[in-house]
Amino acid sequence: MKTISRTLAIALLSTALVPAAAFAQSGPAVDQRGPAASAPQAAAITDTIPAEVDAPYPGTLMLDIDATDVNRGLYRVTETIPVKPGTTDLVLLLPKWLPGNHAPEGAANLLNDIRFSAGGQPLTWKRDPVDVFAFHVAVPAGTSEVTARFIHTSPITGSEGRVTMTREMLNLQWEKMSLYPAGHYVRQIAIKPAVTVPAGWTVYTALDGKAQSGNRLTWDATRYDTLVDSPIFAGLYAQRTDLGHGVSMDAIADKPELLAIKPEKMQTYRNLVSEALATFGARHFDHYDFLLALTDRMGGIGLEHHRSSENQMEPKSWTDWDKMDWDHNVIPHEFTHSWDGKYRRPADLWTPDYRTPMQNSLLWVYEGQTQFWGYVLAARSGVQSKDTVLGQWANAAATYAEGQPGRAWRDVEDTTNDPIINKRKPLPYGSLTRSEDYYVEGALVWLEADQIIREGTRGARGLDDFAKAFFGVRDGDWGELTYDFDEVVRTLNGVYPYDWATFLTTRIKTPGQPAPLNGIAKAGYKLVWKDTPNPYEAGRMADGKNTNLTYSLGMNIDKDGKIAGTLWDGPAFNAGLVNGTKIVAVNGIAYDGDAIKAAVAAARTGKDPIQLLVQRGDRFLTVPVDYHGGLRFPWLEKATPGTAPNGLDRLLAPRTKAK
Repeated sequence: MKTISRTLAIALLSTALVPAAAFAQSGPAVDQRGPAASAPQAAAITDTIPAEVDAPYPGTLMLDIDATDVNRGLYRVTETIPVKPGTTDLVLLLPKWLPGNHAPEGAANLLNDIRFSAGGQPLTWKRDPVDVFAFHVAVPAGTSEVTARFIHTSPITGSEGRVTMTREMLNLQWEKMSLYPAGHYVRQIAIKPAVTVPAGWTVYTALDGKAQSGNRLTWDATRYDTLVDSPIFAGLYAQRTDLGHGVSMDAIADKPELLAIKPEKMQTYRNLVSEALATFGARHFDHYDFLLALTDRMGGIGLEHHRSSENQMEPKSWTDWDKMDWDHNVIPHEFTHSWDGKYRRPADLWTPDYRTPMQNSLLWVYEGQTQFWGYVLAARSGVQSKDTVLGQWANAAATYAEGQPGRAWRDVEDTTNDPIINKRKPLPYGSLTRSEDYYVEGALVWLEADQIIREGTRGARGLDDFAKAFFGVRDGDWGELTYDFDEVVRTLNGVYPYDWATFLTTRIKTPGQPAPLNGIAKAGYKLVWKDTPNPYEAGRMADGKNTNLTYSLGMNIDKDGKIAGTLWDGPAFNAGLVNGTKIVAVNGIAYDGDAIKAAVAAARTGKDPIQLLVQRGDRFLTVPVDYHGGLRFPWLEKATPGTAPNGLDRLLAPRTKAK
């Protein structure tokens, strides 16, 4: 039983001693400012932006982007917008609520030097006072088209945002550097794109109808939503590989030698395509491009699209394949999204344009089941080793078994609001706050669902059957098919009758639940603790040069010896250590990762606290941490001895014959 702090106890006691009558007798708040104090009244807010209708916008927008200034990171944009007859106020929108971001992540701050003209004459414009992503352009009578010119500035350093352009590569995302006319569904707006890149560069995108003249490329006119869903990766060092089934691996890299993947490793991506098609039983794309950047210069990304995905891995993820195995899951995850998230999309998340707010209540399906299939397909295909995937499952289990007291007050469904609330910013006490747990806790819930089905059908059925029934419908359709909670339940019941509504409501919508380890147990594995990291965590720590002692000292330490996170109510937290504190010495010895791990191991057989000399701001102090549990890293092990495959082994086994 955990004790509460003395300060909290006094506060609670003080509240308890206040007579109930004191609250009952209190009335409306007394205005101490007096009756003559100024008291404004709220003015009605008028929305001057036309509501969207499902009707074609007349004409075709022309978008031309000069992306040659890679030294300064500039995209120079010229866009021509047809104007409806009689228009005097042309309202143009920069996309705000971005697909796959689940949040208002539009890049209005990166749009600069904005100018509008018609017939060679400048036009006046004003930003909407309520929706700052909207531009009102005053249009003279008889105007048939308006030209917009502006510059999108890629961040130059990570502190400014995600870097999208370096001297070797770029990632052009159309929604960050184009405007669209308000008042129409985006699928009803036609646009023809063109891009100029540095000479000698190769350009990859899922767009159709490419034509090239020198270093300028154009594509067929397409729907605006298809354009937004078809980003570009381009680079000086590039390599395309045919994976079969109309799927290509389009890789760019910081250096040409980083593209030297061994043939047997590239084969795992071919296996991935086959395994995904076997799992879902249909495909919702006519062709598909894995856009991959092997870089530590351009910013990291993993973003889903219907016919492509944006993926970044560390520079040597191909050439040091085994060492970097921990880094390979992004491609299985994002590929799964072509079915889960892009084709089947939650009804409250789908929007007709990029101004309408998204609602994220079903991200535990959209992202949670994608996380599940990302793990499973990685193991089935060999894109990641089975041991690495088991390590990912172990980390997930440990997080909710011991590493997240916030589960007591906050359910999984509420964390689906985190893309909007927090936008992945660092948190002072993430284990109490929680974050986007619909991903990994969602995956654990889906693992339990899979094992319930397998147990109830004696192995005849599993979540693979749900995948075919839910995601694998209407082969060849690459539109969007929406769903709600009730359809998820109905489809599960069609696979195996069970009280799925109660199951999901309890696991997803109810706080204070036991750790979601039932799926692991039913699958014949158990969470155990060892004094060395599992393969996934070992690889991640080695690459990041951090020391993760979350389940021993209750903190994660970065490569510079600074505390990057503390576990709420853990030993470090209870000793008063917080994020940003730098560890200078451990038991009188200069700090490094090995020194602190040795001290934790030694303290297991001793009685004295571990003494940490730390720096917080301009103060140095010695902090005793009274912990004697030794090093603890999570692993999954079979619950019963022997080599016979159990439920999790069978789940991770290939469904197709690997080549």
